[in-house]
Amino acid sequence: MKNPRPAIGAFFYFGTASVLAIYFTFAAVQGAFGLFNRVQIEAEIADLQVTRDRLAIELTELENRTRRMSDAYLDLDLLDERARDVLGLMRPDEIVIR
Repeated sequence: MKNPRPAIGAFFYFGTASVLAIYFTFAAVQGAFGLFNRVQIEAEIADLQVTRDRLAIELTELENRTRRMSDAYLDLDLLDERARDVLGLMRPDEIVIR
């Protein structure tokens, strides 16, 4: 009569399959392209889009001010404001309160 041996091949097969399943599950959740990293990247994208929109508004304002100070179109109020701010100029009839 033969002595029944445990099937080592079956243990090896299921062990290897289990290790691979655990590895791929871990990689899908925490890997470089995993779920956690994807959530972090999406949050960063949202922050960068807000920054982009804010910078677009600022650029539009600067383009408007530049156009208003150009040779083709001169805004005297803006020129007066910039002269007061940058050069510290004022009219002789004005009183400065600090």
